[in-house]
Amino acid sequence: MEPTVSNDPLHGKTLEVILTYLVHHFGWEDLANMININCFKSNPSIKSSLTFLRKTPWARKKVEDLYVSTL
Repeated sequence: MEPTVSNDPLHGKTLEVILTYLVHHFGWEDLANMININCFKSNPSIKSSLTFLRKTPWARKKVEDLYVSTL
């Protein structure tokens, strides 16, 4: 029996991996311009952004959608 392969580009990716990729790809300033949330604008860090994104489903969805669109 063959293992099932997921077509979901987010499968197996943690929020930290996704956010780190986006920060390296765009930088904090461009990321803040694309997704208008304060944790990307005011003293941004991976840790503070992860805390916010884990508590805020609509913001997490925007980050995930941006990640998928850059692949």
